[in-house]
Amino acid sequence: MKYSLMLILLLSAFATHADNNFTIYLTRHAEKQKEQENPKLTLCGTQRAQQLASLLAKTKLKKIYSTQYNRTLATAQPTAKTYALETQYYSPAKLKEFAKKLLANKENALVVGHSNTTPQLAALLSGSDIEKISEKEYQNLYQIQISGRVKTVTLLTQPLTCY
Repeated sequence: MKYSLMLILLLSAFATHADNNFTIYLTRHAEKQKEQENPKLTLCGTQRAQQLASLLAKTKLKKIYSTQYNRTLATAQPTAKTYALETQYYSPAKLKEFAKKLLANKENALVVGHSNTTPQLAALLSGSDIEKISEKEYQNLYQIQISGRVKTVTLLTQPLTCY
């Protein structure tokens, strides 16, 4: 009986620990067309969005979030299709609330944002200083791994280069 109780406690500790392990991926939208109010992606941007879906194909995403702009939705779309998930919208003006929601959900997720909001959201989620990115940087993919109270940020770079 004593060993059965210890085994149950041990297994429940592992289950609780596993529930607190998740990863959030953040990226800014892929390359956009110029001189338009709500631009679509360029050919290179479409290729980058496809590459993102390939990179994240085995990450067991449960949610995909995007702002309501053509460029962010088109960046999220191939990954959403890979996972048969509907893209959910978030407001880039309410990043603190959104960060709290992502952390509370405790699910693997992809968030597609913008050059000014993606590093800011990464900082809110991780509690780390994150460098700003320029309007010309499209290849960054932030991986924020959460294991209990430990948060690890890894900056990955998509290998696609467009000229």
